[in-house]
Amino acid sequence: MQGATMQPVSVQPAPYTQTITISQMNVNNWSSGICDCCEDMGICCCAFWCFPCLQCRTVSDFGECLCLPLLDPMCAGYIGTGLICPPVSMAMRAAVRERYRIPGSICDDCCMLYWCMSCSWCQMAREIKRRKQPVNFITAQTTNVTVPMQPQYYPTYPPVTY
Repeated sequence: MQGATMQPVSVQPAPYTQTITISQMNVNNWSSGICDCCEDMGICCCAFWCFPCLQCRTVSDFGECLCLPLLDPMCAGYIGTGLICPPVSMAMRAAVRERYRIPGSICDDCCMLYWCMSCSWCQMAREIKRRKQPVNFITAQTTNVTVPMQPQYYPTYPPVTY
C-alpha cells in the first residue's frame, strides 16, 4: 500500500459491566432495625419455624462453619441461657459489625442478644443478605485505534493565473 497514511479513528466499544458488592461501598449502619423482621418475610419465617436453621444458614452465608451456632449453650438459644449471653452469637454479631464497619459495642450486642435473640439473628441475616447482593454499574470507554487509510486521489488542476 503505497501512499497510505495512518489516521486515528475513534471506536466505541460495547459497554462492559463492573460488579461490586454493597460491602465495598461506604455504608456504615445496620440496613434495618432490630424490629424490622417484616422487611424479609423469608428470614422471619425461618426464625419462627426453625431458629437453628436460620442461625446455621446465616453463619454459612457469612463464611463461617455451618455448625458453629450449635455450640451455643442450651441448643442455640431456644431456652434461656441464664445470666450469660451465648458466646457464639456474641462473636457472630461482633464479627458482622466489624466486617461491615457498623458502629456499636459489645455491651450493645450483649443487650440485643439477651433480650431478643431471634430479632438479633434476623437483623444479622438481613444485613449479610443485603451486603452480598451485587450492584451493577454499566460504563463504556472510548478506545482510539489507528487504521491505515487508502490514499485519496484528487485531480490536480493547473494553478489559476489572473
